[in-house]
Amino acid sequence: MIELLGKSLEELQSIFKTHNIQKFRAKQLIDYIYHRYVFDFQDMTQFPKELRQWLSDNCIISLPTLITESVSPDGKTRKILVEMIDQSRVEAVLMEQHYGYSVCVSSQVGCAMGCVFCASTQGGLYRDLTAAEIIGQVVIFGALTKEQIHSVVVMGAGEPLQNYDNVLQALQLLHDPVICNISYRKMTISTCGWVPNIYKLADEGLPITLALSLHATNNEVRRSIMPVGARYELTEVLDAVKYYYDTTQRRITFEYILIDSINASMEEAHALGEICKDFPNCHVNLIPVNGNEHIELYKPSITNMNTFKDIVASYGVSVTVRKEMGDAIQAACGQLKAAHGRKKENHE
Repeated sequence: MIELLGKSLEELQSIFKTHNIQKFRAKQLIDYIYHRYVFDFQDMTQFPKELRQWLSDNCIISLPTLITESVSPDGKTRKILVEMIDQSRVEAVLMEQHYGYSVCVSSQVGCAMGCVFCASTQGGLYRDLTAAEIIGQVVIFGALTKEQIHSVVVMGAGEPLQNYDNVLQALQLLHDPVICNISYRKMTISTCGWVPNIYKLADEGLPITLALSLHATNNEVRRSIMPVGARYELTEVLDAVKYYYDTTQRRITFEYILIDSINASMEEAHALGEICKDFPNCHVNLIPVNGNEHIELYKPSITNMNTFKDIVASYGVSVTVRKEMGDAIQAACGQLKAAHGRKKENHE
């Protein structure tokens, strides 16, 4: 069967040409999938009956299957659990922001990074998601809301830069004006610090925002809560991020999970300010650690978080304590989970 999801206009035109189908039908097919959210070939009534039958017999649109959906009490955050063809499952989140709808997608089934504050890494890495499976998460939310998706953040389960080729292909297709027409400037890739591919992404010349999961100001603490920190020294990571900034001139975002008694002291606030002041126009997101059944870590008091923020800001750094969207439905940072080979499991 020929997979049609995740194909560019040119790729679809080539497929159709090979089978003696008129070229303009490829553009119609894209309109059905990405703008009208029609996935059953028999419902694509602009196509003649013979073409609809050929598509049904020879092609497939492997949109992930929606298993469950959770909506936050304020209605502004929606989390979905979706299943791929091999029964692998991942979660994705839709956030209604003041500027439009933002989708947080997963890039892998599970995660190999082992961060102690993140549920996504429980059970390790199972496999990479394909470009079509990443795009499918965005398409499902479009179908659910019937609204245009404004921005995409690759911050769900997985280390995006470990699945570099598929993530980049997915973002390039989402950017394509005939597909989803999402600006690169409205895309963010979050990384734990996969150094070689930070350099590689910088050299692509795309104005994608890079978000570094920093979470500590020295190697010892970083290694204790982020095992990937043992692979690359903090100085190596920061050098790569500086190269990304110098090459793209895109504002860097630093993500910093605040964990009481681990990385939230006032001394560490000063150290964080010292690090970030060397990155012009950067922004620091302070994220109170989110608890769940896998994680016995605790956020600092509101007073301590605000003091921490004020110290970082005293270095001339833009800093905010992130609003905890989705915590009520386990959809906040560090709470996304993944399951594979568990089709019969009750996710209620």
